[in-house]
Amino acid sequence: MRRPRWIAASTMSLAVALTIAGCGGGAEDGADDSGAGNADGALSAFTTEPENPLVPGNTTESGGSKAIRAMFTGLTSYDPVTGESKNAMAEDIATTDSKVFTIKIKPGWTFHDGTPVKAKNFVDAWNYTAHSTNGFQGASFFEQVAGYQDVHTSDPDGTAGPQKAPEPTAKEMSGLKVVDDTTFEVTLSAPFSVFPLKFGYNPFYPLPDAFFADPKAFEAKPIGNGPFKFVSRQANANIVMTRYDEYKGDDRPKFKDLTWKIYETNEAAYAAVVSGDLDFLDTIPPTGIVGGKYKQDLEGRNGSVPYMGNQTLAFPFYDPIYQNVDLRKAISMAINRQEIIDKIYDGTRIAADGWVNPAVPGYAKDQCGELCTFNPDKAKEYLAKSGYTGPITLVTNADGGHKDWMTATCNSIKNAIGLECTYAPIPTFAETRQAANARQLKGPYRAGWIADYPSIENFLNQLYRTDASSNDGEYSNPKLDELLAKADSAPTVEEANKLYQEGERVLAEDMPVIPLWNQTAQYGWSDRLGNARLSSLRELDLSTVTVKN
Repeated sequence: MRRPRWIAASTMSLAVALTIAGCGGGAEDGADDSGAGNADGALSAFTTEPENPLVPGNTTESGGSKAIRAMFTGLTSYDPVTGESKNAMAEDIATTDSKVFTIKIKPGWTFHDGTPVKAKNFVDAWNYTAHSTNGFQGASFFEQVAGYQDVHTSDPDGTAGPQKAPEPTAKEMSGLKVVDDTTFEVTLSAPFSVFPLKFGYNPFYPLPDAFFADPKAFEAKPIGNGPFKFVSRQANANIVMTRYDEYKGDDRPKFKDLTWKIYETNEAAYAAVVSGDLDFLDTIPPTGIVGGKYKQDLEGRNGSVPYMGNQTLAFPFYDPIYQNVDLRKAISMAINRQEIIDKIYDGTRIAADGWVNPAVPGYAKDQCGELCTFNPDKAKEYLAKSGYTGPITLVTNADGGHKDWMTATCNSIKNAIGLECTYAPIPTFAETRQAANARQLKGPYRAGWIADYPSIENFLNQLYRTDASSNDGEYSNPKLDELLAKADSAPTVEEANKLYQEGERVLAEDMPVIPLWNQTAQYGWSDRLGNARLSSLRELDLSTVTVKN
């Protein structure tokens, strides 16, 4: 993708961006001349080791999410091209005030164990995920539901503190009510117009009765209601699935067997897709991007597409060093984003001007201002004000293809303001997430974000609100919390977005996270595949890909 085209498309919807860019797989890239392909075929796709057992409410990272979204279907799903929310298991979602929602699900759907999917399976799953004693990472997605505070209590001294959160006073949220087998009602504590956009995200998926009977047995062999059912999992090696032929959705797969393969490094996965040992890779490493190398290695088997994601560096506020706002601003202005994009990514990224991707509804331009502009002189002024003279360490997982840009970022900081900077990789994504959850990260860390659902709210509430589920750095600002709360209760999405944008400007005052660049994905596939394309969530579109006869 050429950079000027993406700039021109940056304020448009993702669908328009894709059309203008003219890239994204599908019929033009990797078309399958054999028609529907081999219905009994098998393919393999790249993923990273999931952080947790494959339970939807406790899976919020990208490696586990790929597996979860293959195995489960929610009330809604997101269009693989436009990212728009559309009904999936929901037959109807009705509200007159954005506070009380009546949800009717389609009858006849079953879980992979043959049991019917009922309204209670959604309600029970949501209550279990929200209950703080279960420790699920997706709990905060239900905070707008009436009664959430009764089932979810906060840790009084933070995740890493010695005190424990008090026991909740209830087992179920008062705002959830089963009406009948196919209908349930959701009452929020206040109007929240964005709420239905969340329904296609992992924590909102249903769970079968078998989960509640024996959660540990379920973790060993998860049971979903989606297009693929679980077969086996080998840690740090693979997750094997097969098509569920009783699946009722419109996105039925056109092949049978799916293996998610896990590699020690992204470079190893790239070598595997070039050789044909791996069928689909959603992230070409920088070594393959420089000079357009992947286009030669995977001639006729590659694509490039923008998606609703960004790359950032976040700070561990539990380390007193990084509570210094002037140090954070100095580091941001010491990063030459465009030079790194050009040298490492061959110009295929766009320097960020804020904390929200331009393809996301609610995006506002230039929210970061000069703090996201390379300016060594101003960076030195902020560093002098901070009084800090020690070293810094950048942290991320080694298996995600981040070494080159992390090293380049360190070099930029070192050259611009003289701070000693080193890149210290953690072997796997799962280990990195464990360190983040335990509040053990020793320096600025990669905190890239891919939209869970198409809204600016998802880029703010879940990352920067006090105690939010993905606020790993423990950043907190009462002013931001108040603005986000007002936005949540705004009567319309348009009014809410204006308040979210005002909240984003608070981030420019604090710089808790450094925006780096907005993402495009370069991907490749083997010659065994047809109709291979990447979805708006940066995953293989399992509904269109075929295995050639």
